[in-house]
Amino acid sequence: MKNKGSKRKVKYAIALFLVIAVSILLMCAIVSSGFDAKELLGSKVRSEVVYALMLFMLALPVVLLVLAIVLQKDVIKGRAQDTIELVGAGVASVSAPTPIAEEKPSKAEKKAEKKAEAKKEESPDTVPVIENDDDKKGRFCKLCHIDEIKATLQRPSYDEHITLRQFCENFRNYAANKLKLYYDISDIRRFVAGMAVSKILILQGMSGTGKTSLAHAFGDFIENTSTVIPVQPMWKERTDLIGYYNEFTRRFNETTLLEKMYEANYSKDIYITVLDELNIARVEYYFAEFLSLLELPNEEERLLTVVSDVWEDDPCQLINGMVKLPPNMWFIGTANNDDSTFAISDKVYDRAMIMNLDNKAEPFVAPKTGCTHISAKQFERLTTQAMKEYEVTARNLRRIEELDKYLIEHFQITFGNRIMKQIKSYIPVYVACGGDELEALDDILAKKVLRKLEMQNPIYLRNAAGGLISYLDELFGDDRMKLCKAFMARLQRTI
Repeated sequence: MKNKGSKRKVKYAIALFLVIAVSILLMCAIVSSGFDAKELLGSKVRSEVVYALMLFMLALPVVLLVLAIVLQKDVIKGRAQDTIELVGAGVASVSAPTPIAEEKPSKAEKKAEKKAEAKKEESPDTVPVIENDDDKKGRFCKLCHIDEIKATLQRPSYDEHITLRQFCENFRNYAANKLKLYYDISDIRRFVAGMAVSKILILQGMSGTGKTSLAHAFGDFIENTSTVIPVQPMWKERTDLIGYYNEFTRRFNETTLLEKMYEANYSKDIYITVLDELNIARVEYYFAEFLSLLELPNEEERLLTVVSDVWEDDPCQLINGMVKLPPNMWFIGTANNDDSTFAISDKVYDRAMIMNLDNKAEPFVAPKTGCTHISAKQFERLTTQAMKEYEVTARNLRRIEELDKYLIEHFQITFGNRIMKQIKSYIPVYVACGGDELEALDDILAKKVLRKLEMQNPIYLRNAAGGLISYLDELFGDDRMKLCKAFMARLQRTI
């Protein structure tokens, strides 16, 4: 079509050139016939020549106008012809596609064509379906990927000869030297001893005292970065933590926590999951199933339901739609007590270990300290050994028994079996970390027992608080149990 248009333009140009050339020749002929050389020298022209020139000049525009009209009609006719040809060519291509020129296929295209032809020969009645890698992995793409890289999750070696005291001191020095985070050694001991008692720790205190930083620094120290999960106010059930199956995409919405839980089951490392601002929603709602499973003594029975059905291409460690709650994972929640948060229920407090971070430690010069590789099993062996070597003394057990009787008589609260078990586990590990037995007893009584007094009658509590402080002095000594006495004094002032 472009060649036809070019030929038409040349045709029009030639025609216009001929008209102009003819006009010039005619003018020359008339001039040559109407002028005399002698008269030309005398600058005289015959009147007939003038008349002929005038008539020619008048006729020339008319001739050019007629020629332009004729050429315009030819252009319109040519365009119409091109349109007809174009439509005809389109119809012809639809009815019988015969490409003018075909590009040579590449090697990749040839291979693809051969594969397609082979598939057609094997099953001529079926249409080949192109599948990507995600389709092959099924509804759990990320978990299946973890199955593929499971060999890389095994650390080649661990520090087998470290003690709990060394572990605490190294952690404190590492945080100060490498991260510029400063903590009192007693806070580090409480943190490590709390991990020995429960898989759930709650760090509470004023904003800016380093609650989240402490958990994050611990992950850096053991070279297994802590997973920080910001809790959302609308969370109400476990699907908010582990995800849900999307019927539209036919994929499971895999959360970061689900990935880390699945990964932890392939590893021996300690895994730290931080539930940041855990009481911005109701913990006993979205974390209820975790609380129940962690109470089971047999770790193999701690199976968390992920989906209700089973697919053939599900991940290897998904057993009947359930994933094992990894025994090497600890949940650390940070809590602020203000108007924007919910009160943490007794169900959560009783099962978790509480740590108060109310004051910032003073900066100090720490020696350069590297990371420590310790497996979860080794940590448990160290804590189990500490519970045997540093059992609570008989004297302090009698003191605890006497205090229990006093609290029942005056405040109608008691220790309970769970709290007594926690006391007998917490104190020995705290001592093995380098602490004092009465310091550990003071800490756990203030957090786990005396906390229950906040729900007592305010008027009665204000009058009875002084008697409890005096009894603690009588039972343990005037200069001991500072945390318990400070807690009771605070209750007197605020009630």
